[in-house]
Amino acid sequence: MYVALGIALLVIGSILFHLFSPWWMTPIASNWGSIDSALIITLYICAIAFVVLNLFMAWAIWRYRHRPGNVAHYEPENSKLEKRLTLWTGIGIAAMLAPGLIAWHEYVTVPDDAAIVEATGQQWQWAFRYPGPDGVLGAAEVAHISSDNPFGINPRDPYGRDDILIETNELHLPLGRPVKLVLRSKDVLHDFYVPQFRAKMDLVPGIVTYFWMTPTAAGSFDILCAELCGVGHHEMRGTVVVERQQDFDRWLSEQMTFGQMVAEAEARGVQLAAAPGSNGRAAH
Repeated sequence: MYVALGIALLVIGSILFHLFSPWWMTPIASNWGSIDSALIITLYICAIAFVVLNLFMAWAIWRYRHRPGNVAHYEPENSKLEKRLTLWTGIGIAAMLAPGLIAWHEYVTVPDDAAIVEATGQQWQWAFRYPGPDGVLGAAEVAHISSDNPFGINPRDPYGRDDILIETNELHLPLGRPVKLVLRSKDVLHDFYVPQFRAKMDLVPGIVTYFWMTPTAAGSFDILCAELCGVGHHEMRGTVVVERQQDFDRWLSEQMTFGQMVAEAEARGVQLAAAPGSNGRAAH
């Protein structure tokens, strides 16, 4: 009896917590409302299953509790019930998967007019790279990384000379323009996540990953690493600034290019060398 009452109170408490909880999704600031829709559909399907199954269990415990003279009915199989449960379970799973598959298809289909920005993660900081006037990011490899070439850009690649390098944790994006985020890791598994954008993706050592989004609200938003990446994981934070196109262009024009970095290195007597076997082709 007390167990049934406890289960019923658990269901009621869970519903009330959801209705009155101050913890909910942050206001969206990108085009990915479809991701919110997929999550909400999943939430409500799971909520319905949670409420129905737990209330049924509470009712069954109360209804069929032990009483003197009450004999249990033994029914090892019920094919009709099993078919119904299989049918409704399949419908529920399909209803949860369909919105996510639709959102994923959009997520990996990058618009032709999307700008390109590269985000590089390492323990425990972010760095960013923008293409120059040619609109192409130069080829980059781990083998090229050094203290004088922290982005690992191939010095033989002509497409990399005008690449714009940001070695701080601040990423600037233009408002209302689709952007493809190309993601690389120097060391371990990281994850680029801005809660207001809803979009996120792992940075996997040895391969290049990506996603795209369109910022729809101006302002500053936190960049988080959403993958445990070591003892300093909690400090791997950054800021993305979404601003008007003219403000973005002005800021971008003030940043250092790879060509300027090479010139500074050469002024110090340092010659950046390409790794053996490099072909100098642009990566993107």
